[in-house]
Amino acid sequence: MKYPILLPNIFDYPFTYQSSLKLKVGQYVNVPFGKKTITGVVWDQFEENDSKKFKIKSIIQKLNIEPLKKETIKFLNWFSEYNLVPLGMALKLHLLSGAAIEKQKKEEYQKYQIVTNKEKYKLSDEQDNNFRELIKIDNSFRVHLLQGTTGSGKTIVYFKAIEKIVNQGNQSLILLPEIGLTGEFEKKFKKFFGFEAAIWHSKITPKGKKVIWSGLATGEIKVVIGARSSLFLPFKKLGLIVVDEEHDQSFKQDEGVTYNARDMAIARANSENIPINLVTAVPSIETYANIKNKKYSYSRLINRYQNANLPKHHIIDLNQNKLVKKTFISFKTLEKVKDHLDNGDQVLFFVNRRGFAPCVLCKKCLNVFSCPNCSINLVYHKNKKKLLCHYCGYSSNLQRKCKKNDICDFVFSGPGVEKIAEEVKMLFPNQKTIIFSSDTMNKVSGKNNLDKIISGETNILVGTQLISKGFHFPNLNCIIVLDIDLTSHGHDLRSAEKNLQLYHQLSGRAGRTGKPANVYFQTFNLKPEIINQITSEDPFKFLDHELELRKKNNLPPYERLRMILFIFSEYGLPFNAFSCALLNLDAATIFIAFVIF
Repeated sequence: MKYPILLPNIFDYPFTYQSSLKLKVGQYVNVPFGKKTITGVVWDQFEENDSKKFKIKSIIQKLNIEPLKKETIKFLNWFSEYNLVPLGMALKLHLLSGAAIEKQKKEEYQKYQIVTNKEKYKLSDEQDNNFRELIKIDNSFRVHLLQGTTGSGKTIVYFKAIEKIVNQGNQSLILLPEIGLTGEFEKKFKKFFGFEAAIWHSKITPKGKKVIWSGLATGEIKVVIGARSSLFLPFKKLGLIVVDEEHDQSFKQDEGVTYNARDMAIARANSENIPINLVTAVPSIETYANIKNKKYSYSRLINRYQNANLPKHHIIDLNQNKLVKKTFISFKTLEKVKDHLDNGDQVLFFVNRRGFAPCVLCKKCLNVFSCPNCSINLVYHKNKKKLLCHYCGYSSNLQRKCKKNDICDFVFSGPGVEKIAEEVKMLFPNQKTIIFSSDTMNKVSGKNNLDKIISGETNILVGTQLISKGFHFPNLNCIIVLDIDLTSHGHDLRSAEKNLQLYHQLSGRAGRTGKPANVYFQTFNLKPEIINQITSEDPFKFLDHELELRKKNNLPPYERLRMILFIFSEYGLPFNAFSCALLNLDAATIFIAFVIF
């Protein structure tokens, strides 16, 4: 009997194999392909008929694994078509290093088993009302936004919704935008549920991934907390998807197979006919437009936990307040920080730039060091003594030969977290300071640093936007924003929206235990309405205004922007053979077009 077998490769169709076995759609099998034996899946459609006659190879064996569900096959078919990805590459996202994993020993799943003797949580009236909105429609597709003020207890509300789903025998997926969030989030999950969730991201060991993959396929594991790739795991009975920080740009994958994990999560929920909850303090403009159009339902948490007050916002005018010599910190800022430290508060200096300096140039030849791949400035990381590209990962030593046949005399332009941390240590030599960025918090030492911050052992933090995402620091009551003038300018049509989301999240880190808290913006810009807009307690007002501007100027979400990129080598041969063959291109040129339609 003939079967269509989809293989995890760069083909957009299944291959035909034969077998005497009776196989179902979704069954995992091993088949010969060239000189190799690889894993494939019995698909729901045959390859297109060809007039040529070929010898059909036989399936080697059927694997003892639960078949891939028809709902997941439907999702992968849609994913391939929507994202212009070969169907085989969509399957590759699902398989684990090209393999399907058979059931592991029972004890491997023990720590993920549901327990009943867990801590009881009582919701406030407002939280309980939101919980009831989340579970209003059971076991059918619906997109619901849970919008809540930072520190209002959104996580506990959707934990209660997951608890209900798990108690019904179903599985749940929680998507997070950053690997750095999973450690702290994992502790919060275990405290609430009493058992461990499976954690899925690129840093998990191969053995750990095998246990999780097989545990989900067999139904032994009930909850996964994961990054983008967890969306393609083989859930046996998925009942709910939660996308936390749904506005976050990290859900967009720009390398390899490109897709937006938030949007694909909605598509998978639709394929599975299950509810999906989007959670955020400030929704993305696309989500807000869908709420206005009544495509999505929503509920809101207005009050912070235990009625703690939001921090007050202040502007420090740099036109009137001088900077301390050889620093980016003003004298007035220095006074405010000293007052807070004397009060026993933690202080955060916020500058959304990794490394020491975002621009390095030579005073002699005026050469600015840029990435040979991306043509953007290389960032100097003093701790590593390297120049790094934050886009492609290119790195270079600082030692360069000057174009004037001499040794370069470097100028480091602009502040990064390492530069600010150096200044802070100089100004506050007796205080313990930690850099909080993806360079420092994703390592083994990151957990120890986090424990020191939460316990109050660390007095001053110097951080990037990573610190704004879901962390609870009970002693943090003073935030100094150093780069508001830089982030409020630019040509990105989403810059205003991103700033609104960033500074709402950032402000929410302060004053979470009820103690008075303050956020200070150092700025040369004397237009306070910009800061007032992005720190307003009701972000929906800003989003209403932003939607009006987008509609007036025919911009997303009312129109779509598409980029068509044609790349060829100097010899006229395709830079990417598959892409160019797909687009049927044959001229030696580079062409970029943005099309509004």
